[in-house]
Amino acid sequence: MAAPTAPHAASHPAPPPARVRRQLPTSPWLFAAPGLIVAGAFVLYPFVSTLVNSFTDRRTLVPGGFVGLDNFRELLHDDMFWTGLRNSTLYILGVVPALVILPLLLALLVQKNIPGITFFRSAFYTPVVASIVVVGLIWVWLLDERGLVNSLLESVGIGRVGFLSDQWLLLLSAMAVTVWKGLGYYMIIYLAALANVPRELHEAAAVDGAGPVRRFLTVTVPAVRSTMVLVAALSSVAAFKVFSEVYLMAGPSGGPAGEDTTLVMLVQRTGTGLTGRVGYASALSVVVFVVTVALMLLVLRADRREET
Repeated sequence: MAAPTAPHAASHPAPPPARVRRQLPTSPWLFAAPGLIVAGAFVLYPFVSTLVNSFTDRRTLVPGGFVGLDNFRELLHDDMFWTGLRNSTLYILGVVPALVILPLLLALLVQKNIPGITFFRSAFYTPVVASIVVVGLIWVWLLDERGLVNSLLESVGIGRVGFLSDQWLLLLSAMAVTVWKGLGYYMIIYLAALANVPRELHEAAAVDGAGPVRRFLTVTVPAVRSTMVLVAALSSVAAFKVFSEVYLMAGPSGGPAGEDTTLVMLVQRTGTGLTGRVGYASALSVVVFVVTVALMLLVLRADRREET
């Protein structure tokens, strides 16, 4: 005989647990608080402080007072500002095209799975992880008047070249260091983009009789165009804000008569020290920020025009 069951037992829902944990409305903010605190302390506060100081005559040990747009008016009559703006602009023109094209060609060379290719990928990426101070010192030793490069040039009868003493050669040498150090970084970005290019497109182009150069121009470049825009934007901002390479190779003075000074070097030179003009350096920093944002917007706008 079957055991009796309680009437309507199945129709009653299960009793609620003894304790129900309720999520507070502030819970998401508690998780985000550490990141927001760090961003506020090291990003937002310095940005607002720099913007405020740009309208004052503050010095390192003197709070200063409000001077309006006087710092920005002074920029227009400062020869060193125009020298720094010229050098930073030339740096973009010399570095960005190389960092857009050369890493792509390098990625095409190392993307094939052939024996020993891992060694070359690691070798090309090594300058990226190396300290910029170490890299700068190595290149200074190589290009010095008594360095290895000049010794080799002298041994073949060319004579010594003033890589670090001539205004334009020094700037070109710093550009070469920037390109050399950035090749591996942007190569990795291009390798990720090339991995998503369908192999069928290359095979179809090859069947149609397209050679390697034509396949590169008609298949590879259109497929990675968005990545090229990203590389152009990143390298433009980095080139305009260049500091370490030129500082290490030209010295704190910015080369002969300061003619190789960049805008960021001018900010560092003006705003540091016991008598540093913090207000004027902040105005320079605001100009650098505005120009970098404008560069990114120009690159993105040019990309949208090509898409349409």
